[in-house]
Amino acid sequence: MSVFVFIVLALCLTALLCVYRLIVGPTLPDRIVAAQAITTKTLAVVALLAFVYDQMIFLDIALTYALLAFLSVLAIARSLEGGKVC
Repeated sequence: MSVFVFIVLALCLTALLCVYRLIVGPTLPDRIVAAQAITTKTLAVVALLAFVYDQMIFLDIALTYALLAFLSVLAIARSLEGGKVC
């Protein structure tokens, strides 16, 4: 259990660095990359929870969250290019 706590703390600390870049980021693409990095770290924590608690529902949640994050990045990229999102 202590390894799990160490990994989660490390992910949270690096997520705080990403939050800083999300707030301060000089350009919009920097902020998008920071948001995607936070999403990836959140997915890692949820996958670790699935492993620790032996509940596969957490993996379903992580997969759904990853799909929504991917689609949101596609929509943002398309809108930045000036195209229609839908």
